[in-house]
Amino acid sequence: MSAGCPQPQALNAAALAPVHFVPQADLPDGQAYEDFIFATGQVPTREGLHDFFNALCWMHFPLAKQRLNALQAQEIARAGVGQVRGPVRDAATVFDENALLIQPSDELWQALTERRWVDALVGMRSEWALTRVWLFGHAALEKAVQPYKSITVHMWRVPQGVTHEGIDAWLAQDLRPDKLLQKPFSPLPMLGLPGWWPANEAAAFYDDARVFRPLRRPCASEKPHAKEDIGAVS
Repeated sequence: MSAGCPQPQALNAAALAPVHFVPQADLPDGQAYEDFIFATGQVPTREGLHDFFNALCWMHFPLAKQRLNALQAQEIARAGVGQVRGPVRDAATVFDENALLIQPSDELWQALTERRWVDALVGMRSEWALTRVWLFGHAALEKAVQPYKSITVHMWRVPQGVTHEGIDAWLAQDLRPDKLLQKPFSPLPMLGLPGWWPANEAAAFYDDARVFRPLRRPCASEKPHAKEDIGAVS
């Protein structure tokens, strides 16, 4: 990007997104960000890495980003803007900010979701050469600029057979309110991904239980269907 060029102007010059990037000041007082984008096709954009990476996601995943925005706008039209987003908007925000798309084998997915970290990331390490991942969340991308061990992303499984070229179209149809309500995310400490961080070449990297936490089993007082909450990313 050219030095001294406002970020929205530089992003628009790329002409790779289905939306137009505008200064944050163009967002009217009292109008929700997602509602403004849906109504105008314009994305209020601040200077800095967070909104820069958001713009890159618009460029790389235009259909999925439009789908997320439409879901947000529909929920705003239905329920208004309150102090809390509501479950669909909350899950859509978690996805938008923090999702990692992953296309694993059944065995690898089971180990990851059961948080058998050593099995998934050490014992099955050879599988990762065949496992596609796409980092979607722009907040996660921003954190990766100055990485630290506990950065955690939310995995969203991509079926085998979805190609790199088809990932955006597949994702746009997969982002459904009923699925988002189930919060089908599973956490993954991002720097544990084989090949993503030099220190994880040593198996001892995964011994840190503060980061690679085991799956929490429901205690006797919890309902059998109770799930561990996945909170929204601010």
